[in-house]
Amino acid sequence: MKKCFLLSGLMMLLLFAASCAPTYHFGVQDRAMQVPDEFGQTEAVIAQAEQSPGAKYCPEKIAKAKDLGRQAAETYWACNNDEAMRLLAEARKLAKDAEGCAPPPVAQVEPEKVVAPPPPPPGKVCITLNVQFDYNKAVVKPKYHNVIGKVAEFMKKYPTTTAEIGGHTDNRGTASYNMKLSERRAVSVKNYLVEKFGIESSRLSTKGYGFSKPVATNKTAAGRQKNRRIEAVIECAEEK
Repeated sequence: MKKCFLLSGLMMLLLFAASCAPTYHFGVQDRAMQVPDEFGQTEAVIAQAEQSPGAKYCPEKIAKAKDLGRQAAETYWACNNDEAMRLLAEARKLAKDAEGCAPPPVAQVEPEKVVAPPPPPPGKVCITLNVQFDYNKAVVKPKYHNVIGKVAEFMKKYPTTTAEIGGHTDNRGTASYNMKLSERRAVSVKNYLVEKFGIESSRLSTKGYGFSKPVATNKTAAGRQKNRRIEAVIECAEEK
């Protein structure tokens, strides 16, 4: 009988101790046995937001919601109930907003604008030349034979014309290396005109520009290919 009485007393003591254990909301210790339901509701809404797909896109909103909950608890125990309820409502709204967060939209790349060359002056005929190169190469590819041939025909038809051949590169590598590479590209096209089509060397000048004058973005492979080029400025001729 005495043993049963001792066991019953021990169980009551444990239950009393458990009921007296401090409780917390948002890390702030409660100062009474009961608190408004809004505290539990807000914690539940934030917990749901933390498990949602939107959590990884708007973590700052969830962090702010938790901070507002902490402020609400401190405000409530400072006997400012209305302000505490307002803070809890704002925290729930932020958590709900975070649930609906999504990854930012993919930026749309605008197509490169192609600027047409200006028309020739009245009474004059003109021709241009654009040859592209492989990465880190200065060798003229056979597919440009006919294109360069047309320039050669023009210069033979108008023997007083001259041309400046400007070499260009993309922006990979150092500035000094690309300056030399662009000059080699210009010289390569000049030699092509001289050796394969018989244009006098004295009528052709060369200049390397490196990557200082891109015509397209260097952020894409297609843009870099357009920048690996020579552009020949051939003097316009009087049309008879």
